[in-house]
Amino acid sequence: MHGFVNFIKPKGVSSNSALQSAKKKLNIKKAGHLGTLDPMAEGVLVLGINRGTKFSSFFLDGDKTYRAGITLGSSTDTDDAMGEIIQTSDIKKDKGEVEAKLVQFIGKSMQNPPHYSALKHKGKPLYKYAREGVLISKPPREINIYSIKNINVHNNICVCDIHCSKGTYIRSIARDLGERLGTGAHLSSLVRLSQGVFNLDDACSLDELNHESIISIESAFLNFDKLSLTQDETRLFLNGVRFDFEGQESTLFRIYDNDKKFLGLGEVWDSKLQLKRLV
Repeated sequence: MHGFVNFIKPKGVSSNSALQSAKKKLNIKKAGHLGTLDPMAEGVLVLGINRGTKFSSFFLDGDKTYRAGITLGSSTDTDDAMGEIIQTSDIKKDKGEVEAKLVQFIGKSMQNPPHYSALKHKGKPLYKYAREGVLISKPPREINIYSIKNINVHNNICVCDIHCSKGTYIRSIARDLGERLGTGAHLSSLVRLSQGVFNLDDACSLDELNHESIISIESAFLNFDKLSLTQDETRLFLNGVRFDFEGQESTLFRIYDNDKKFLGLGEVWDSKLQLKRLV
């Protein structure tokens, strides 16, 4: 009962509501979601179960892939379909024009977060200020768009798949695309296709969820190389002592003792192995 669930959040519910439903179905007390999805979004919502919650940072910091639906010709105050329309345009753009502007987002850039977001100012989420009529701007943040693929434009709606770094707001991409095209735009649909090693094709719905849906902590990190330690090295590792170790620098590993028991994650840095997280 320790690990992760690759869960499908349905459209129209908050990430926390989806989490609470999953906890009730599994009858567990300790769980958390590893990366919020807006209520209008759906798709992969990774849940940390019991000790799996200790490993949340390894997924929160990972990249993600989304299928975005962007409606051209109207802007909203929230940059998505949940908000009020504040600007419209009759300008029409064909696929070639939209694609030419979209690919300009690929690579590293500074992105302005939406006014309606869970980012906090003085301990209070920005969306709460915005609902009170107070728009708080946060400094631009560096993001990385690795790819934008499967671009399709029909009836003034652009659908595309976006592979991006942590901290990327797809709503902001929709907003900025509308500005670059001169048409205005907002995010009208969003599906998270993947988060790190977790993919939508392998995710389970609430109806499908059971104890067998829990992915072990070890299995969630099979993409990391394996290191086996001697008895003396195991003792040092478990006590948090850095010790000399020849290996690829700044690389995370699955760590095992000499009895092949999975211990957790370690990192080789400056030719020394150090503990990152124990199971």
